[in-house]
Amino acid sequence: MPENPFGQVLVALVTPFTADGEVDWPGVERHIDACITAGADGIVVSGTTGETSTLTDPEKVRLVEVAKSVAGGRARVIQGGGSNETAHAIELYKKSAHAADGVMIVTPYYNKPTQAGLLTHFRMVADATELPVILYDIPGRAGVPIRYETILRAAKHPNILAIKDAKGDFSEVSRVLNATDLLYFSGDDANVLPHLAIGAVGLIGVTANIAAAPYRTIVDAVNSGDLHAATAQHRLLEPLVRAVMTHVPGTVATKYVLHGLGRIGSPRVRLPLVGPEEAEAAMIEDELALVHDVQGADFRNFRPDRNAAAGGALPKVAGTTR
Repeated sequence: MPENPFGQVLVALVTPFTADGEVDWPGVERHIDACITAGADGIVVSGTTGETSTLTDPEKVRLVEVAKSVAGGRARVIQGGGSNETAHAIELYKKSAHAADGVMIVTPYYNKPTQAGLLTHFRMVADATELPVILYDIPGRAGVPIRYETILRAAKHPNILAIKDAKGDFSEVSRVLNATDLLYFSGDDANVLPHLAIGAVGLIGVTANIAAAPYRTIVDAVNSGDLHAATAQHRLLEPLVRAVMTHVPGTVATKYVLHGLGRIGSPRVRLPLVGPEEAEAAMIEDELALVHDVQGADFRNFRPDRNAAAGGALPKVAGTTR
């Protein structure tokens, strides 16, 4: 196994906003500290869960700076960001290089490049940084997968060390692990334990915003060969993962839950995301009623606020992600 410069329990961080949709910087600091204290050893800022599509580039750079300051060496900080324009992605990662420990390059979305275009994008961005790189394979959002042959070719780049898998093709994961030295990270909260069981090194998780400690337990148990302990935590997490990842976008549900637990000041998301509608909120709350014995997620004093979560915000300055 090559050296892992990213950590194992990585939180795909939500970006706390104020009620009017501006970044709540003190809230960001508190949330990052809480995640690290709960067991995270990696923080991914301004990724999908962090609402990268509606953040400005200055906000993305400041997020990685704040995360680095709060982490204080306790966790690695990864700039998610990315873009479906290669030049824009290169510029963002250059601006973040002074504070980031690594970068995560998402598959270019919407314009649906060929595999040759994907490979060129990945290589050019990786050429432009000295930081270690995680590729993010998420065809459900990007519209195209990173195919096996493309992963093998990308893996030859000296800076491309890892891949975050949200594709769910376990046979391909095993095939890539057999053929490369890439580090694999589970990018699907429901599949963390199965991914770890076949050789993934860690996770980049949404639900970890709410409860990082159980993921720390799962990873440590797998590292020590204790499948029983890992499976027990996986089963306890199942209703929480279902609540967060099933009914509305994970960002929306996570902020709704964190606000109901009193851990962020507002559940606000930026348009076109909106808070859960009544029926969706009811389904989330029904799932949460099944959560028990999850370290760091005590719902006995859960106070959801559907009114505060309703709608979405238009920030003062438009985001710059194409």
